[in-house]
Amino acid sequence: MTTPVSTAHLIENMQDARNRTLELVGDLDDEQLMGPKLPVVNPLRWEIGHVAYFYEYFILRQCYGQESVLGETADQLYDSIAIDHEVRWDLPLLSRAETLSYMQEVFDRLAERLGSGMATEQDSFNYQFGIFHEDMHTEAFLWARQALAYPTPSLAIAADVLPAPAVGPHGGWAEVPGGTFLLGAAEDAPFLFDNEKWAHPVTIAPFEIAKAPVTNKEFQAFVEDGGYGREANWDANGWKWRHGAGAEHPVYWQSDGSGHWVQRRFDQTVSLLPDEPVIHVNWFEADAYCRWAGLRLPTEAEWEAAALGTVAADGTLAAAKRRYPWGDGPPEPARCNLDGRALGPVDVAALAEGDSAFGCRQMLGNVWEWTADTFDAFPGFSVDAYKEYSTMLFGETKVLRGGAWMTRGRMMHGTYRNYFESHRRDVFSGFRTCRVQGSP
Repeated sequence: MTTPVSTAHLIENMQDARNRTLELVGDLDDEQLMGPKLPVVNPLRWEIGHVAYFYEYFILRQCYGQESVLGETADQLYDSIAIDHEVRWDLPLLSRAETLSYMQEVFDRLAERLGSGMATEQDSFNYQFGIFHEDMHTEAFLWARQALAYPTPSLAIAADVLPAPAVGPHGGWAEVPGGTFLLGAAEDAPFLFDNEKWAHPVTIAPFEIAKAPVTNKEFQAFVEDGGYGREANWDANGWKWRHGAGAEHPVYWQSDGSGHWVQRRFDQTVSLLPDEPVIHVNWFEADAYCRWAGLRLPTEAEWEAAALGTVAADGTLAAAKRRYPWGDGPPEPARCNLDGRALGPVDVAALAEGDSAFGCRQMLGNVWEWTADTFDAFPGFSVDAYKEYSTMLFGETKVLRGGAWMTRGRMMHGTYRNYFESHRRDVFSGFRTCRVQGSP
């Protein structure tokens, strides 16, 4: 069940998502809009057309029987399931002007059929799913701009935001009691994705989890201790990846050879700030750091318990949990670094108002956090209207939680599950560590 929302709310959020898309491609020239053929990004001219196609196919065509604005051409150009990634540069794509016109025509049709007043439950789900799909792609546009060293984007939401103060590290461990915890989303959640279905009991032993994500300074110690070069720090697949990639440090780090590190952020080289979370590391790198440090990644259940759980009267994990780490109120700038306001991560000690019940900071926003678990279905899983959303990647990817600095707050909640292949380090991913309670 999805909580019905007003049609005005849907149109406003559709427009906001579209504005973000246009901000992220409007300053790029035609060559940049296509870009080189790389395995981790799409040609942006194809991808923005795909965003419009998804709305059209998923809502206007599949649910309401309308014809495509482009006729049969739409499926031949923009169906991401049928069209292999590597051929997307070679398609007879619409021009920039034609693509923007297609996007606007689909938008206008979507808005026109909604009308006014309260949307139906079906429209509330379908339109929000479409909006969140565009939000996911605007995040992908940002990692593409990062991977391709395109200019730092100019986002209206960040225009009046002062640089975040350097507030420092946030060390220490949060103690989480054991007990039975309901992992996943409840049936009365205002909105959820199919892979969150349904909340189900899991038994969790007492554990300790870091109050903050691993920082650049902490990860630098691993790098400078030769952590990338020791096979004992890696699982077999990770060691194979490390050799194939020739990795010696996080992908966007650079060293001058004298112990001073910098990082590339979009087209700028900036100092490696010690107390920001390490970002753009893959699951293999996160796991290797944990092995080196004598720690481990949290399981998905442990992560969610630390983020959303509370303590029952008997001192164990309570059955009830929060929607967000801080409670049930929606994301706000004082609680979490989301929506691109800061144009990058902030120090791990920032945003104390967003702490969980156990004192864990930034469990929503700033940096996606890898967990130990492989992405798979929960008991009671069933597909929603977009059947391919989760099923194609069950068993093939690792779970990340919590969102990052550019993730849109409207789609982010505590039970949201993200998933990527273990080798992906172009995404805005970091991690926090975990240990058995009482470890030294």
